[in-house]
Amino acid sequence: MAIFLDETTKVVYQGLTGSTGRYYGNLNREYGTNIVGGTHPKKAGTDVDGMPIFASVADAKAETGCNASCVFVPPPAVKGAVMEAAEAGMELVVVITEGVPAHDEAWFYNKLITDYPGTRLLGPNCPGIIGPGKANIGITAGHIAKAGGPVGVVSRSGTLTYQAVYELKEKDIGVTTSVGIGGDPVPGTNFIDCLAAFEADPETEAIMMIGEIGGSAEEEAAEYIKANVTKPVVSYIAGVTAPPGKKMGHAGAIVSGGKGTAKAKMEALEDAGVKVGLNPTEAGDLMAEIVKTL
Repeated sequence: MAIFLDETTKVVYQGLTGSTGRYYGNLNREYGTNIVGGTHPKKAGTDVDGMPIFASVADAKAETGCNASCVFVPPPAVKGAVMEAAEAGMELVVVITEGVPAHDEAWFYNKLITDYPGTRLLGPNCPGIIGPGKANIGITAGHIAKAGGPVGVVSRSGTLTYQAVYELKEKDIGVTTSVGIGGDPVPGTNFIDCLAAFEADPETEAIMMIGEIGGSAEEEAAEYIKANVTKPVVSYIAGVTAPPGKKMGHAGAIVSGGKGTAKAKMEALEDAGVKVGLNPTEAGDLMAEIVKTL
């Protein structure tokens, strides 16, 4: 199984008519994802490489029965795009766009929780989600992940998401789902959401969690793992050498007031029984040892 999506998921692309949306829309379709079209209020009735364009997500749903959206629109337009998808009843909204204003993120995050609890938001500023061999929504290269394996992957870092699944493939280990939650301060889906889903998924037998400095998400995940997760977890925390007080990469990756350091996160995870690698390759080796015992 894959969490949050599978081969039956029908995806509409908000931003398919743009160059980046078109490029990744075609790649996702070639992978086997069921992309039913895109949206643009002024281009309804046209198509992009055979994928029809609808005026709105609601129109796309009425015509195709789509239940997921992938958002590739510029940062100022993301708030409207997310709400359009939620109002149309999308079960999953994946926002790839980077640079979304933090106050917009906070606003639509809370709006979805209160008014649209049936809509799961992934991102913004994330690589998306891939269920190897089933569906791929976003910018993850499909060939780097092996299908049919026992490991679920969740990561704050896009680049390290790719390295994690590639390291596993090199060791002939498959992945049930790889979820890139994004590194912004207000992610729509967090570590705990994914840990809970992987714990409930019968085909996921072990979990790899990739974190990074800044914030408290990893410490909160460690507490959740200690109390609720029975499956083995391997982790890697990026940013061991980052200087305090300096933002590194993601908007959420800033250490302040002595909190959010890689060392503190690693200690919290180890205290929860998680095996922590000092680099992505070591994390892959630790997972390979666990898979041998499953």
